[in-house]
Amino acid sequence: MAVFTPVTEADARAFLGGYDLGDLCALEPIAEGIQNTNYRVETEHGRFVLTLFEERTDADVLPFCLGLTAHLAVRGFPAATLMADRAGRWLGRLNGRDAAMVEWKPGDWLRAPDLQAQATAGATLARLHRLGADFPEQRANPLGPAAWRALADRCATKAFGEDRRLLDRVNAALDRLGELPRHLPSGPIHADFFPDNVLFEDDRVSAVIDFYYGCTDAFAYDLAIALSAWGFDAEGEVQPHAIAAFRRGYESVRPLTRAEAEALPRLGEAAALRFTLTRLHDRIFHDPTKLVTPKDPAVFLRRLDGWRTLEAAA
Repeated sequence: MAVFTPVTEADARAFLGGYDLGDLCALEPIAEGIQNTNYRVETEHGRFVLTLFEERTDADVLPFCLGLTAHLAVRGFPAATLMADRAGRWLGRLNGRDAAMVEWKPGDWLRAPDLQAQATAGATLARLHRLGADFPEQRANPLGPAAWRALADRCATKAFGEDRRLLDRVNAALDRLGELPRHLPSGPIHADFFPDNVLFEDDRVSAVIDFYYGCTDAFAYDLAIALSAWGFDAEGEVQPHAIAAFRRGYESVRPLTRAEAEALPRLGEAAALRFTLTRLHDRIFHDPTKLVTPKDPAVFLRRLDGWRTLEAAA
């Protein structure tokens, strides 16, 4: 459960006092997510999500992430609308944390998306890239290749047993991967387009949520991240038909350039390596007092092997 900073009903009522959203009717923690604290809030005027941004989320990047969300929402993309307080601000303070209120979007994420859902999700990601392309702000990818070696070195200070063995394979992959392709079409990306951040209702995408890893990077890298999440099973084994369906949906909206298509397998390896590293780091440095369960890094290391197989077969 992703609850790092507890919020009582009294806390929530005090925070809502700065908004024109009516009185609090219900407050419920949201059990998914690993970075920030989220509550479902029901008021007299509707349902909302209250997010408290934890220490892992740099306050300086919130204008980019919230601004991109708002930019997409006003263009008809299924991103949540941000609720401004009476002073017109998206951000407030609650229990020592920056906090925001956004509309509650209906729908559920798919545990076992079929091929049509894969294609729909792919088309939605391409729409995000097209509609966000003119967003004027910039944010360097905080978890791009420049950060990976530092993460691995920090993991090495405490890794042992299985974690040490995983880290050895990660370091070998870092050495092998080398420099990623440059000069690919770039712009604002989601950088965490996993199934649990894409809600469906009646066979359509009703919401894309959690833009807090959003940054400026290659669109093909964002596609590789998504394919690494949607195109593999729960054990990390590649599902070629799922990858083909997701990519077909994406290219129905935004066809890849030749350079992007050629780079995709290596970008997939990079995406798998990035999530292996961050999950390994979270497991090694897990605080047992926090109500969050670290995710298994090994399933993403197997995805890296899957991408290498796909590259060899291309």
